[in-house]
Amino acid sequence: MKVTISLIKADVGGYPGHATVHPRLIERAEEVLLHAVESGLLKDYHVTGVGDDLQLIMTHTKGVDSEEIHALAWDAFTKATEVAKDLKLYGAGQDLLKDAFSGNIRGMGPGIAEMEIEERKSEPIVAFMMDKTEPGAFNLPIFRMFADPFNTAGLVIDPNMSDGFRFEIWDIMEHKKVIMKTPEELYEILALIGAKSRFVIKRVYPSEKHPKIPADEPVAVVSTEKLYQIAGEYVGKDDPVALVRAQGGLPALGEVLEPFAFPHLVSGWMRGSHNGPIMPVGVKDAKCTRFDGPPRVVALGFQLARGRLVGPVDLFADAAFDEARRKALEIANYMRRHGPFEPHRLPLEDMEYTTLPKVMEKIRGRFQDL
Repeated sequence: MKVTISLIKADVGGYPGHATVHPRLIERAEEVLLHAVESGLLKDYHVTGVGDDLQLIMTHTKGVDSEEIHALAWDAFTKATEVAKDLKLYGAGQDLLKDAFSGNIRGMGPGIAEMEIEERKSEPIVAFMMDKTEPGAFNLPIFRMFADPFNTAGLVIDPNMSDGFRFEIWDIMEHKKVIMKTPEELYEILALIGAKSRFVIKRVYPSEKHPKIPADEPVAVVSTEKLYQIAGEYVGKDDPVALVRAQGGLPALGEVLEPFAFPHLVSGWMRGSHNGPIMPVGVKDAKCTRFDGPPRVVALGFQLARGRLVGPVDLFADAAFDEARRKALEIANYMRRHGPFEPHRLPLEDMEYTTLPKVMEKIRGRFQDL
């Protein structure tokens, strides 16, 4: 059975400030999506909040980039924005950069990760949701899941995975993409995705020789929207999301989660202007308070059953990730000691997309030739 999983998110109002999502926004979005299930548009849905982002997880048979599904998400976000404005929440409607829906939600502000797949006999899928960071924050963990044998033992001991995977990498500055293969082009892939502010992993596909999954079916997909490129100025970080399939010739669930045991440095903390560690947390701890952070990642696990979402399991709400959280806080303390200095603050070229240019404009006329 072909089913589409759509994970669409937007910041439509923070509570208080940028910390979390008010429960009434979640309730309003649930009302919209419940009506869509009753009308037959959706198979199933789950609504949650991570940091100040409202997250819509939906299943349906309309395919990727469906106008009906994107219009539904837009409707949920606009109705939640009405609630946010009534409550005077911070940044109400912040990620809705257009006045009206125009056929496709891409380029309108919200982040999107979608995949259309043929359900396997057993189809585990993980929805990852990040707050206070950029799309490139997924580069390292997605690479480790599908290309690093030190993380994913299946690459070595599962014959179904020995031919590797194909990575669709986007240049989000030049608006170009390339498909590269592992293990043949391992080093070239790393040369690109190590520059995470420019080159981002958009999708992962199985090898053309994979015995269980069609070559044109994605096994992972990441949202890559860049709000500053849409709006022309800083309006908040991109707070990316991702969908990752597991088991049955793919990384096991534990191999999908293992990369987040290392709280790697990502960009986007406080005002979108600082580097900090990504901290894996359960939904109840997905509120960003420490210097508007540290950046967070939540993982919700589902089994798909004829389009129904069986779950979720709050996968990072587990003592196994306590050490990662402790290490993340240690790194956060270290980075914070730098104050406004790099490498805590982003390098100057990335600061061009924050509010810093407005500061520079005030003093530009005072500079003199050396």
